[in-house]
Amino acid sequence: MDSVIVVPYNGKLRIGMVSPYGWDLPGGVQAHISDLARYCIEKGHEVSVLAPVMDEDHLPSWVQSSGRPISIPYNGAVARVAFGPVANRRVRKWIQEGDFDLLHLHEPAIPSLSLLACWAAEGPLVGTFHASAPKQRAIYAVGPILEPAIEKLHARIAVSQTARGTLTEHLETDAVVIPNGINVDAFANGDITREFGNRAIGFVGRFDEPRKGLAILLESCERLVNGGIEFQLVIAGPGDSSIFREGMSIALRERTAFLGRVTDARKQEILRSVALYVAPNTGGESFGIILAEALAAGAPVIASDLPAFRDVLEGGRAGVLFPTEDSQRLAEMIVEVLNDEERKDSLRAIGRKRARDFDWSVVGESIFDVYRLVSAAGEKVRLGSDLRFNRVGGKP
Repeated sequence: MDSVIVVPYNGKLRIGMVSPYGWDLPGGVQAHISDLARYCIEKGHEVSVLAPVMDEDHLPSWVQSSGRPISIPYNGAVARVAFGPVANRRVRKWIQEGDFDLLHLHEPAIPSLSLLACWAAEGPLVGTFHASAPKQRAIYAVGPILEPAIEKLHARIAVSQTARGTLTEHLETDAVVIPNGINVDAFANGDITREFGNRAIGFVGRFDEPRKGLAILLESCERLVNGGIEFQLVIAGPGDSSIFREGMSIALRERTAFLGRVTDARKQEILRSVALYVAPNTGGESFGIILAEALAAGAPVIASDLPAFRDVLEGGRAGVLFPTEDSQRLAEMIVEVLNDEERKDSLRAIGRKRARDFDWSVVGESIFDVYRLVSAAGEKVRLGSDLRFNRVGGKP
């Protein structure tokens, strides 16, 4: 993790955070913002989060809706964002009424609330860049519009070296690297379920997104079935399982549990209970929060050799890396680790220690070092001109 200058600051901050993606939909960015907001509130600071929202009935008191999101394709998935004149008016109203000491804008380099806020606001602005999207050049190609907004940021954070590389490549600017945070104790401590046996292979995520790699894992598991290997496969997360079930052998279907979307507590229990956690993702990952969570839960991890995953797993020291999209090699590695109790114990011990690097006690304080730095002068956030939004056809 890169170092930042620590500026002593003991006062209470009023922090505005902006989520680019729909708040009530699962996603690593939304989870990161939610956890960071709760961390700040626990430290005695005031937080207001502005986000697109589908259902406003059960929002935390510190989340404010900007209206319903729309869907756009982005980075191998579908991003649900708010952008346009109506969203712009709501952003400006939120800033005007917020009396913020600083704004923390997540993903301000894509068309979203964060970019609108970056255009609209003046004063202490922090931007966090989550995406690793080397092929998404179209989004970064609007330099004359985007670059002046990014230049307004007093501080830039990237969640990984991979995300930092995307930022420097497309916008020729740099960022301090501070990873996503997790609550290590929530994953490390709690019940263990034996409903899946003691040779369960776990997968958690939006499995119907091709880049999450479930098809690769299923190919590997068919090889395990054909090789007479005993195991159970546990798949948790949103998605239509029928498409995958139709292509699975009867023997693999009998060994597989599709659990659907699960609560945080259930996810933690699953990760504590599986014999292995496998992340077969094919690309588009900037960090890999699920890997950190699995490590904290004590699950030995096997993951694709993506740059972001390699960083989390310390080049293979804290987990096992396999060649991306190579289902045969993945099957071989699953067998090797599944049948080696000593290796699993070693991976658990190293993984738990590595997970502590991502605990909010560490990550949160690193982010607060940035907050102290940008707010040290005592300047408040204020509204600026709206000329940049008019360049792309919007009306304030």
